Amino acid sequence: MPRLVVIGPEGSFERELEAHTSIGRHPNNTVQVLDRIVSKEHCHIDWVDGRWLLRDLGSLNGTFVNGERVRERVLQHGDEITLGATRVLVQLDEQAALPSVRPPVREPAPAAAPPPVPAPWTGGVVTGGVASVGGVGGPGARVTIAPGMVESHIRTKLQPLLDQQFLPAHLVHDIEALRRDYEKLRASYEVSRAIGVELDRDRLFAKVLETTFQLLPADRGVVLLYDEKGELVPRCVRTRKPLPEGESVVLSTTILNEVVRDRAAVLSSDASMDARFSGAHSIIMQGIRSTMAVPLLHQGELFGVLVLDSQIAANAFTEKDLQLLQTIAHQAAIALQNAAFARKLEQEAITRERFQRLLSPAIAEQVISGRVEVKKWGELRETTVLFSDIRGFTSMTERSSARDIVEMLNEYFERMVEIIFRHEGTLDKFVGDEIMALFGAPVSHPDDPYRAVKTALEMMVALEDLNRQRVAAGGEPLKIGIGINTGEVVAGYLGSSKALEYTVIGDPVNTGARLCSLARAGEIIISEHTYARVRDHFDVIELQPTPVKGKAQPLKIYSVQRERPRVHAGDLTRPV
Repeated sequence: MPRLVVIGPEGSFERELEAHTSIGRHPNNTVQVLDRIVSKEHCHIDWVDGRWLLRDLGSLNGTFVNGERVRERVLQHGDEITLGATRVLVQLDEQAALPSVRPPVREPAPAAAPPPVPAPWTGGVVTGGVASVGGVGGPGARVTIAPGMVESHIRTKLQPLLDQQFLPAHLVHDIEALRRDYEKLRASYEVSRAIGVELDRDRLFAKVLETTFQLLPADRGVVLLYDEKGELVPRCVRTRKPLPEGESVVLSTTILNEVVRDRAAVLSSDASMDARFSGAHSIIMQGIRSTMAVPLLHQGELFGVLVLDSQIAANAFTEKDLQLLQTIAHQAAIALQNAAFARKLEQEAITRERFQRLLSPAIAEQVISGRVEVKKWGELRETTVLFSDIRGFTSMTERSSARDIVEMLNEYFERMVEIIFRHEGTLDKFVGDEIMALFGAPVSHPDDPYRAVKTALEMMVALEDLNRQRVAAGGEPLKIGIGINTGEVVAGYLGSSKALEYTVIGDPVNTGARLCSLARAGEIIISEHTYARVRDHFDVIELQPTPVKGKAQPLKIYSVQRERPRVHAGDLTRPV
């Protein structure tokens, strides 16, 4: 069977000739040739009128047969086709059956696989991956990070630009140094003017690339950023011309690794011939002739990499351009850090507001500052739980307007929460007219049970004052019952990814709620566990053991009467 023997830098292989055989750099060709100066679709060989006809498809670097450049040539057995640095030997077996004449057929391109998730970056190595990102290349423009085929070898590099330092005018004597400083200042000014106070990272990247294209002769630009998993992923792409459908911007892991490992800028005058990148598969595939890649680095923190390339000329970029791009990347890194700080401040404000609704200001500040850790996934904590609700609330709602009920509850809750916060308790939630408060989560004190019972007594006193005002205004008085229990609970965030609340769960919580339902109007009932912790500080009346749903044995319960006098109100060890 007629066949081709392909001999190139990567070795040799054979392919049978088909009625229509395409040769080029793109993988959709019948014969793929990984050679930097071979066009994506370089030439065709067709079976026409009983002969093998070679046609050049207008390739930039030409097709040669036996050393002669041709546009069209009938091939003979033993001919040698030259495409760049690749030789193709034609072997026609005249005894073999030749293919019948049929329309050119090309293997269908494989269906696009879903973008693979890049493996985590470790030890300075960037792994492969495909991503669709926004940019001037078109919404959803694809960027592929492809592995290189050789290890890189350091030749030269530009060290990171840690600080912009400029000499005073009277010390500048070198006109070239002055020009370089001017270019740095110009780049910094243009980038700063473009990005302004932009805090959205995607819009920030788009503006950085837009400004970069105005200052440098690049064909394509990509911003890659580390995500929360430590993976280097594309975030924005820009091209001077729209990408053909189905094509993507291919970035070489060999070049990216050079930047990441040494945190240094890389300039390659002709990437596919550079000693560091020779043989890199992704570079050959797209014929990248000039590449610049610089780290997005500020104050020792590496945010990502900025890559520019040109497919037009081997010397499209100079070292001056690299210095300019490094300045741009430095400004972009500063903007990234500012955006990160802004997001952190915004999140802290949200966190502060959330905890200030649940905790006393002093405790909320400890949580926000990190002095007290709130574990998202929960932890076991001994906590005293306080429940209170208004007796006869349902019938009250039937006799009053909705507006009056809301105003009454707001006034009532305002006074009760103030007392809870005064004793450094946590407001867990409001459920209708019910209040649930915690003592011991997220911040614990050695006397949390005492604080909870003390809070309950003060709530009753505050309610008496509120009722005097309500009666004087023609309203009816409120009556509440309170239940308190102490035990080990699971404390942490509970909810969905969009709505989380800090709370506690466990049997002690259920028991506390049932004690509240047992309490009569004006009564504070505590469990045996709570009583054991406060027995020296309060006068109580032991009540008849009471069966409670979910408990095999009746519970010992106590009704709190008053706090015992003490020498110093803050000294819990010296009751009279």
